Amino acid sequence: MRDIVEELKSLNTTLVAITPQLCDKSREMVEKHKLNFPLLRDEGNGYLDKLGLRFVVPDDVLEVYGGFGIDINGANGENSNTLPIPCRLVVNAGGVVQIADIDPNYTARPEPDKTLADVKMMQG
Repeated sequence: MRDIVEELKSLNTTLVAITPQLCDKSREMVEKHKLNFPLLRDEGNGYLDKLGLRFVVPDDVLEVYGGFGIDINGANGENSNTLPIPCRLVVNAGGVVQIADIDPNYTARPEPDKTLADVKMMQG
């Protein structure tokens, strides 16, 4: 997505990502992946919960994550045992979602070109 940020800006569109992670974890991600767009913190996935885009990770899955050194509660700085459902939302200037790609499979993500096409289509 970082490769389309400038083109999105030329379309008067802003790209942001929403994450439950603590700012330090987000900063690490920005540096590691050379992200050039903001990561906004959604503590406890509260906003995504309101959108119906949050799920509770079962205890047995938390144990598996722990075996790989993944501590979602530590990374998120709270104990909700929740993660966001991966999604991409294209929102108009009035704050209304116009296009949504939602898939619980975190490996299934829309290509950046689809995001550009969706923004252009939405703008008419």
